[in-house]
Amino acid sequence: MTVKRSRAALMIALLIFLVFFANVALGGAGFPTFLSDLGEAVTLFAAVFAFVVGILNAEAVRNAAER
Repeated sequence: MTVKRSRAALMIALLIFLVFFANVALGGAGFPTFLSDLGEAVTLFAAVFAFVVGILNAEAVRNAAER
């Protein structure tokens, strides 16, 4: 596990979340959305999953460095 893996997972989480946010913002502004309700749920789940992977990797790297 490396710091690069943690940062990559967190960047992926950010990008996926930005797709979700853009879809919600477009819908809120009255424009047509490009994701269905199921697509939004899957996109949000993927963002959360990538975020958790990144955080757990970062914690493992920090714990390994403390030993």
